[in-house]
Amino acid sequence: MHIHILGICGTFMGGLAALAKEAGYKVTGCDANVYPPMSTQLRAQGIELIEGFGPHQMSLQPDMYVIGNVVSRGNPLMEAIMNRGLPYISGPQWMGEHILRDKWVLAVAGTHGKTTTASMLAWILEDAGYQPGFLIGGVPMNFGISARLGGAGGDGASFFVIEADEYDTAFFDKRSKFVHYRPRTAILNNLEYDHADIFPDLAAIETQFHHLVRTIPSSGRLLVNGGEAALRRVIDRGCWSEVEWFNADQGWEMIEHGEERFDIIHQGERVGALRWSLTGTHNRWNAIAAIAAARHVGVPPSQAIVSLASFENVKRRMETRGVVNGVSVIDDFAHHPTAIATTVGGLRRKIGNARILAVLEPRSNTMKLGTMKEALPGSLAEADLVFGYGAKGEGKEALGWDLGAALAPLGERAEVFDDLSALVTAVVAAAQPGDSVLVMSNGGFGGVHQKLLDALGATK
Repeated sequence: MHIHILGICGTFMGGLAALAKEAGYKVTGCDANVYPPMSTQLRAQGIELIEGFGPHQMSLQPDMYVIGNVVSRGNPLMEAIMNRGLPYISGPQWMGEHILRDKWVLAVAGTHGKTTTASMLAWILEDAGYQPGFLIGGVPMNFGISARLGGAGGDGASFFVIEADEYDTAFFDKRSKFVHYRPRTAILNNLEYDHADIFPDLAAIETQFHHLVRTIPSSGRLLVNGGEAALRRVIDRGCWSEVEWFNADQGWEMIEHGEERFDIIHQGERVGALRWSLTGTHNRWNAIAAIAAARHVGVPPSQAIVSLASFENVKRRMETRGVVNGVSVIDDFAHHPTAIATTVGGLRRKIGNARILAVLEPRSNTMKLGTMKEALPGSLAEADLVFGYGAKGEGKEALGWDLGAALAPLGERAEVFDDLSALVTAVVAAAQPGDSVLVMSNGGFGGVHQKLLDALGATK
């Protein structure tokens, strides 16, 4: 079977392409921006990529067109497909019907922490010999890839870990992606307002999460963060599966002992202690959720704890890109104010009184709409200096609001730039030995990480 993927260079669709190729499908694809690293990875797998969405691509005559949510009405190839009455399907639905069918699916949902928690869970299962497949919106360093089919575990079962996104499926299917995955085990990590471009309020997102709950069989299990009022409301709307709570009395709890060790408690009994180097209380709850989910498929918590001690995190999650002249440049995917605050706070606890220079690009759809701008100063409160990047104006990447005005409550601690070179110059001028430059964006940020390292090196 030949599939042609529209929007193939996105994280999800690129992973889907790799899985389809591994499963024996003929795969081709197109996108408006065919560039590394995704283009390099896909071509290395023998996947033909086409720049743009020209209708001439119908000459490929695939059996099915798989449509990413980057595609909208008016797209010339999409219009030609529809006018000819050719078969098409969304990426998540194709994934559910062709890759996830007959697998034990473990889905990780939540506003924050999906990538990290899914990576932890996949590593626990791998270390236990389960040979899981996975599709994760990042690159777990223990694996070095973001997607694979996996094999059969010791009991012959086939397990698949997937990052379950609440964003909409396609222009013709406005349900959240995760309703197509039909998990048997599901983690609901947290839930707050996000994706202001498609959801009017938090209640609308809660409804989508309840749709996910409705797809889980009665023999399945939900691992739910009891500290989240929104998730409790979701479960209260109806649940037909077993529920285990974490971050809740008589569920899964923890006792912290400094930054590098914490005890894990299940139903009042200590099941072990985890020592690792990841920062932040949020990552500890991520770990407990992964341990609890792995237990549902037969991995003892004691074994999962040992596995997580060798967990290497995910690229772009507090990833140190380099140290020059005593200045560390750290990359993180944080882009929602809650994630920004958590990331900065975790680094603060790790480095103590050393300075944090936060470099922020608010480029997610929600941030570009300005929905969360009032929360930005508070989210950056523990940073010593803040360097914002983003110009108000027209164009796809421009902000529709004034970043300088939004950060004004931080006073002289904050500067805003619309020129990347000027930002790099300012950060390097301010940096001192012992500082941590924390770069936060959910995009490539113009390669600012390497630009900072190069500029720091030039100041010797």
